[in-house]
Amino acid sequence: MNYRLSVLALLSTMAGCATPTVQQPPAQIGVASFNMAWAGTEADFTTHLDMCTAVGWCDTRPRRNKGETTPSPEAIAAASRCEAAIDQFAGGARQAMHIAPCNAYKGRNPAESVTLANYQKKLAGLRATIASLIEKDGVQVIAFQEVKSGQVIRDVLGKHADTFDVCHAPHTAFQTVAFAWNRAVTQMPGQCSPRKELAVAEDPANAANFRTVRPGLALELTINGQPVTFMNVHLKASCANLKPNGPYQPRMLDDADAACRVLNRQVPALEDWIEAVGVKSPRFVLLGDFNRRIDEEAAENVPPSQVRTDGSDPAGPNKKDALGYVATKYLWQEISDGKPSLYQVPLSGVDDGCKGFTGLDHIVISEALKAANASVGSRKVAVASEPGQVNESSDHCPRIMQLHL
Repeated sequence: MNYRLSVLALLSTMAGCATPTVQQPPAQIGVASFNMAWAGTEADFTTHLDMCTAVGWCDTRPRRNKGETTPSPEAIAAASRCEAAIDQFAGGARQAMHIAPCNAYKGRNPAESVTLANYQKKLAGLRATIASLIEKDGVQVIAFQEVKSGQVIRDVLGKHADTFDVCHAPHTAFQTVAFAWNRAVTQMPGQCSPRKELAVAEDPANAANFRTVRPGLALELTINGQPVTFMNVHLKASCANLKPNGPYQPRMLDDADAACRVLNRQVPALEDWIEAVGVKSPRFVLLGDFNRRIDEEAAENVPPSQVRTDGSDPAGPNKKDALGYVATKYLWQEISDGKPSLYQVPLSGVDDGCKGFTGLDHIVISEALKAANASVGSRKVAVASEPGQVNESSDHCPRIMQLHL
């Protein structure tokens, strides 16, 4: 035996064993947005059940009879009595905002009783849906809407809770936004930043009004040595359609409708946030429940001079009046004004069994990500549920994509 060659071979083997294995960053990651429809813990639901039983399952929204354009004085009075009873149960109006309303979990069959056992089935459906997203679809970053806390996210992650980190945006009401991400996808710990600016007041003209809409939430991960920022939104509801093909009346953002007035005041906060993130982290994703058909708006090809009522360039400063209203008529044309450029990820498929709201949940990517995702698409996947389930798992289907990085 050649002793010298044997020693060299041994040293080479030892050196190879001593070399640490470098984990390669993922070439792509699965991303999802999922509105979980008033998802809270079992303890949150028990409080809701106790309250609604105590107040007789009343409704704080005045009901309109068929053919009525406005609620009757009797309906308004009944709603007011309901609100007072709920506030008394909760210990005040601010405390009551942290409890889900009595119509939150009635699902598609309101004649059925709302029980803890039925709510547990809803949570089981959410848990099965998320497990499928992770195991079948390879989803590693999930933006959640309509959740109460980080704890309910950990509950529905189930067996995957040990490998995912979680954060949520603190809020003054039940519904907020949250993230869960597989900690293996990032080379640095994920950084979450709530965006309180999006939580604008429902009625800015009333100094005594303390009700605000939902905040935003940013998650910054480090992938391939560079930051990637995910921006989670759940914007004001009921100002959804530009065209007469949805559940609400077609309206622009300068409409006098109360919901559109709130959404209008969220626009400058959202635009400022996008521009700030774009400077720091050119690779970013804006996703969530926009409560607006931005795909319809994009299809209109509105010239810049018609985006705002004053004819000013949407790429320029968005002047607010004393109450925070701006001159914009369109959400999409205002936020995707070229500074920076944004791209809607098209919906390329809807799985069988996917029901619920359409056109409200979107995924938008920055110009830097579009360059690496030229032919990217997204799809909506069905929510898991049991036969005869009373409280539906969610009235939204998760929207998912594979993001190349």
